[in-house]
Amino acid sequence: MEEKTDFEKLRRLMVDYQIRSRGIKNKRVISALIKVPREEFVPDELKQSAYDDCPLPIGYGQTISQPYIVALMTELADPKAGMRVLEIGTGSGYQTAILCEIGCEVFSIERISEIAEKAENTLKKLGYNPRIFIGDGTAGLQDYQPYQAIIVTAGAPDIPEPLIEQLDEGGRIVIPVGDLFSQTLIRGIKNKGKLITENYGGCQFVPLKGKYGWK
Repeated sequence: MEEKTDFEKLRRLMVDYQIRSRGIKNKRVISALIKVPREEFVPDELKQSAYDDCPLPIGYGQTISQPYIVALMTELADPKAGMRVLEIGTGSGYQTAILCEIGCEVFSIERISEIAEKAENTLKKLGYNPRIFIGDGTAGLQDYQPYQAIIVTAGAPDIPEPLIEQLDEGGRIVIPVGDLFSQTLIRGIKNKGKLITENYGGCQFVPLKGKYGWK
């Protein structure tokens, strides 16, 4: 008989050895990472690798980000319960679930309908109810602005202007910015209508495609 994988144990080990050890301290983020079952967001054949310290393919040329990167981006956005958060690039839905677990009101945009549908089904199965839209994430989601936080899960040539406009005063945007092969993780905080940006090191994401991103 095949031994059942103890995913809960793997989740806690991931948090101890990949997240806390790299300096993530936000208690809301750590609590969410312990609770959200990452294995539900990867293809069946990769479930055993769900808690590995790396991104994993989810189909259509897209990936689920490395756990540490999800933790870092979430901590930089500093979401709190009740905050309105916009996610650009639903992908697997794992980052979406982390935000929902924290208690945010989550709006998420995905350009690939098949990925969006699969993520929405997984999220519903787990009891999360974000609002997921199919469309061009680089244009944001004007109908529900302003957002207290925006997380972009794909690499952009620059910060899309519509996202800056839709960010609330004092709000935070976290986005990888660079070329098609490597980016720098940027956090911008909106102050008197302008972004004050900080650099959080190198990263590598799939391209952010759309009118205000890569064509």
